[in-house]
This record gives sequence, C-alpha cells and structure tokens, in this order.
Amino acid sequence: MIIVTSPSIPGKKIVKTLGLVKGNTVRARHIGKDILAVFRNIVGGEIHEYTKLMAESREQAIDRMIENAEQMGANAVISMISTTSMISQGAAELMVLGTAVIMEDE
Repeated sequence: MIIVTSPSIPGKKIVKTLGLVKGNTVRARHIGKDILAVFRNIVGGEIHEYTKLMAESREQAIDRMIENAEQMGANAVISMISTTSMISQGAAELMVLGTAVIMEDE
C-alpha cells in the first residue's frame, strides 16, 4: 500500500477514486509513565514515554486506515493527514484520514 500526503504520486496515475478512509485510536496516559514524565519535565529534555506512546498510536491509526483502504480495494492512499484531539484529561485521539485510490503506472 502506497501512502502519501500529496495528492499525486510521480510516475503513477489515478484510475479510480474510492473515497475517504480513516483510522483512529484513543490512548490514555499511564500513571507510571506520568511520574517519569514529571521528573523529566523538571530537568528538561524530551519526554520519551510520551513520544513512544504517540508513535505507537500513530502507527496503529495508520494500520487501521490501511485496513479500511484494503477493504475498499485500494492500492494507495493519497492526501493523508493526521490530527490529534484531547478527549478528556489525560486521553487523546489520534486520527488519520486520506483518499483511497487505485493507481497504475503511467
């Protein structure tokens, strides 16, 4: 599955647009990781625990979007975007959206 943020792929042509595809996940912080984050916040620097959590969330959301695209018969997703929204104190939703298409070589 080819996934791009652009509306086209050099050397490929869109032969059919199938429609919107999406994938999302909602994740909550973990109290143990919050304690480590507080200490890191005091001394400064990257909060690795949250970076890892967001990276895992992003991959899961992309996997779900790919699954959605495959169910539609797509071989590519163009114009992909991602958003993050706070759901509640300590929980966030990460969503990815794109357009499922069938592409062929030019």
